[in-house]
Amino acid sequence: MPCGMMRGVTGRLMLLDTASLYFRAYFGVPDSVKAPDGTPVNAVRGLLDFIDRLVKDHRPDHLVACMDADWRPHWRVELIPSYKAHRVAEERPAGPDEEEVPDTLSPQVPVIEAVLDALGIARVGVAAYEADDVIGTYTARAEGPVDIVTGDRDLYQLVDDARGVRVLYPLKGVGTLQLTDEAVLREKYGVDGRGYADLALLRGDPSDGLPGVAGIGEKTAAKLLAEFGDLAGILAAVDDPAAKLTPSQRKRLTEARPYLAVAPKVVRVADDVPLPDVPTALPHAPRDPAALGELAARWGLGGSLERLLTTLTTLAA
Repeated sequence: MPCGMMRGVTGRLMLLDTASLYFRAYFGVPDSVKAPDGTPVNAVRGLLDFIDRLVKDHRPDHLVACMDADWRPHWRVELIPSYKAHRVAEERPAGPDEEEVPDTLSPQVPVIEAVLDALGIARVGVAAYEADDVIGTYTARAEGPVDIVTGDRDLYQLVDDARGVRVLYPLKGVGTLQLTDEAVLREKYGVDGRGYADLALLRGDPSDGLPGVAGIGEKTAAKLLAEFGDLAGILAAVDDPAAKLTPSQRKRLTEARPYLAVAPKVVRVADDVPLPDVPTALPHAPRDPAALGELAARWGLGGSLERLLTTLTTLAA
């Protein structure tokens, strides 16, 4: 199968926004959880506990740990230079910029990757794309229901009841998840999944360096979308003197036109990423037991790894 194609995924697919989850694990598990040599492994063990709980509770047929091969793609920065700019630790002319990450988290990321690989859990990152884009592409190509696990509300834009796509949003660890479907989005934001990206770009998002439209917050954005349908409808209303816009709204939207022309490409996740051909089926036994044993001993993964292995084995029965 050529690169960019995907094996048919017809059962329940679970997609992990891996960085979002290991950041939560890092801040949610004490850094007193250490390897035998004293290195903190709180993010590693916390993520394994997360995956164990998710697999146990939701029983996916396929599982993909989606990675940020580039957390701040140049093509997004070219369109909106402020995109995630406040999180840059070091700009790099060749390759992705370095992101600000806590000192004791950075060394844990390669361990997480090695453990996932030894377990046989698919780990997919694609050059020049964020994990969100990998998730968007897997979601677009899936033939069955999809559970997206993320602490990033940007991915609410993929929620689609008709296709069985929902977001599992951790409220506290992963023991308490908000199962986000279109009813939840309409209740909280007044939009469905398709409308969430337009809401987000109008409202702006300081955590991603997105300015939004001055003076238009979440509630006003939701009202405009309810009135005019989508961003294109709102911009058409700006050009229609009879449309029900206040003078202030019309002025601010007119001034924001250059931003609104490029923001959709930045905010909407890509759905055409060239995915590698990797097996995504949930593993029921480690792919590399010897490597996993060495990792477990070196990093003191103990009960976290044992519980996950037991869960994977049990689901195979």
